[in-house]
Amino acid sequence: MSELEVRIVELEPMRVACAHGYGKSPEELATEKMLAFMEARGMTFDDIRWFGFNNPNPSPGSPNYGYDVWIPMGPDVEGEGDIEIKEFEGGLYGVTRLKGVSNIGDVWGQLVHWREDSPYQKGHHQWLENLLVHPRTPYDDYVFDLYLPIVQ
Repeated sequence: MSELEVRIVELEPMRVACAHGYGKSPEELATEKMLAFMEARGMTFDDIRWFGFNNPNPSPGSPNYGYDVWIPMGPDVEGEGDIEIKEFEGGLYGVTRLKGVSNIGDVWGQLVHWREDSPYQKGHHQWLENLLVHPRTPYDDYVFDLYLPIVQ
């Protein structure tokens, strides 16, 4: 295993539009809802930051789980249909970069191990995956920054 490169990032509070998906492929469900919301407003992927996370996490014995997609929004944007507006409190994170999705669970585990060996403690704010390529990119070509909540 190679040494994990981790940088410390402070995310400021933000107002986000949230799309939720639940089922065997909740990422795709949430993604399509968010892309439709963006397209209806003339927004492109280049205009935004794209965050996601499991909600709820997978459970043993069930193929279903949830996934939320967040994009930061200004104060004038309202929720509509399946899109909710939420306030995120921000927080301190240990962040590492990941290419592809095949080993995302392993890299999350390495990031947790990094935190356990660091001077930081476990944070209780939201874990986040910041997708850096368009969500319709093939999964093997995805690039993420994984955000692990920490506190000093």
